[in-house]
Amino acid sequence: MKNLLEKLSVSYCYDVGSKIVLLHGDTKDKLRLLPDNSMKLIISSPPYNLGKEYEKETDLDEYLQWQSEIINEINRICHDGGSIVWQIGNYVKDGEIFPLDIYFYPLFKKHGLKLRNRIIWHFGHGLHAIKRFSGRYETLLWFSKTDQYTFNLDAVRIPAKYPGKRHYKGGKVGQPSGNPLGKNPSDFWETIAHEWEQGIIDIPNVKSNHPEKTSHPCSFPVELVERCVLALTNENDCVLDPFGGVGSSVIAAIKRNRRGIMIDKEQKYIDITLQRISHFEEGILKIRSIGTQIFKPTGYEKVSQQPLEWLDGKLGVNYR
Repeated sequence: MKNLLEKLSVSYCYDVGSKIVLLHGDTKDKLRLLPDNSMKLIISSPPYNLGKEYEKETDLDEYLQWQSEIINEINRICHDGGSIVWQIGNYVKDGEIFPLDIYFYPLFKKHGLKLRNRIIWHFGHGLHAIKRFSGRYETLLWFSKTDQYTFNLDAVRIPAKYPGKRHYKGGKVGQPSGNPLGKNPSDFWETIAHEWEQGIIDIPNVKSNHPEKTSHPCSFPVELVERCVLALTNENDCVLDPFGGVGSSVIAAIKRNRRGIMIDKEQKYIDITLQRISHFEEGILKIRSIGTQIFKPTGYEKVSQQPLEWLDGKLGVNYR
């Protein structure tokens, strides 16, 4: 693996000539070492202050102050034609939820960044709630730094439901009204299976049976980042993930011939990222490809059938 990584030009400090840069340490400290106006896309799923193994549970105000300092730095290093995508969920305390996108919006706006989309990422599986409805979505806030930002719509178009539709009036009457490359997907990303019917993108979250599952408790799906990379950058542009985890953003970047840069404070996740990069280059890394339809149970699988206890009315336990 060492020879392969050397061939790939993996660096452990920022180097303009490296295709892959893996920075180990505190995010805020490492961001300060990166040059102004250098990153075309900064995309991440920051810790949600939920007390996971890689998080330190803090007061919401303290958490937002820390994130504000991070945003100050990423605004500085974001390219004038670049974008920032911040994928966030809800902060939960004593059973009450605080939608983080509401709190994050002014942190970005004070720098003059412009919100281009508030993308809803819906997934079918996650933690089950008991005293409220189970959360099944998170939000991607896409900001551009200026009005001259990269947006490659053709790279992420989806099939049109009625490609044969034609203009029925005006100067183009009788001509096809759609785009031969497909239509613009919506800002509600859910199921590939629904893309044809509803223009919705399906990207499942990384749970136990997901092909990209590692020891990281909450990693990015490569497909989620990949769509942003295709739409918001060009080849050889720099893609940075300030909270890199196990390197899904780096994988998405190098898969599409971009430069991948990440920061993480956990050495074990840097090590997993190296292994994943090696496997990717060897062609053995399991990645859920864009356009893969989510598995739908047929009804014949045991786990998709009603338990006999339920059918017999033997509800001897407290089902939640």
